[in-house]
Amino acid sequence: MRIATWNVNSIKQRVDIVCGWLKQRQPDLVALQEIKCVDDTFPRAAFEDAGYNVAVHGQKTFNGVAILSRLPLDEVNVRLPGDEDDAQARFIEVVVSTKGGALRFASLYLPNGNPPDTDKYRYKLAWFDRLIAYARQRLELEEPFILAGDYNVIADPRDARDIAQWTGDALYLPATRARFRALANLGFTDALRATSDEAGLYSFWDYQAGAWQKNNGIRIDHLMLSPEASDRLAGCGIDAEVRALEKPSDHVPVWADLRLEGT
Repeated sequence: MRIATWNVNSIKQRVDIVCGWLKQRQPDLVALQEIKCVDDTFPRAAFEDAGYNVAVHGQKTFNGVAILSRLPLDEVNVRLPGDEDDAQARFIEVVVSTKGGALRFASLYLPNGNPPDTDKYRYKLAWFDRLIAYARQRLELEEPFILAGDYNVIADPRDARDIAQWTGDALYLPATRARFRALANLGFTDALRATSDEAGLYSFWDYQAGAWQKNNGIRIDHLMLSPEASDRLAGCGIDAEVRALEKPSDHVPVWADLRLEGT
């Protein structure tokens, strides 16, 4: 089974790019972030025509997450528990059935948090705390579980071309990285770092200051695998070449292969 995550930065502007990538990479489960549309305007037909079932949790103009699945969706859950007043569309989770049993797959768009001295950063940390609590609960099910998405976290100096640019940024502050480690310490594995120790592996290049041309990137899109999923990890990669397409997202797909039956 091939899984992937991609912050598409407006799905309606990237339908052709995403469909072209789906045809080439052939993923079975895809987590999308920043779709920037409500459920009813998501271009569902284009992906259903490509063979995918679609689950959407949208929001007008901002945020929004979705999941594409070649397998039937047995269960769909939206919103991250822990704050009933949180109206931002940042989390969706599905369950699919494989021959080996249930697989749980979530798409998340963790808050950016900048500027750090504002409520935006406090919201980021509170959202992360809710994610950790939720993940701890889900791990008790002892099933393959993937938290896929744009974490807005630079987890390690290797994950930035020039880490000095980010020392005061919400993506790299100590409290941000501490929460990422707390999630990992529950038993989750960063799929890319389980397969490569290389520096220079990025998933985001800003539109400004020629970041793509200078390869001034960062890695903030992660596939975090539960023990039952990480035991089945067969490979992982980043499709950086997608960033060079016409009118691309500022993020690129990150994918992993799992040794799971049922696809």
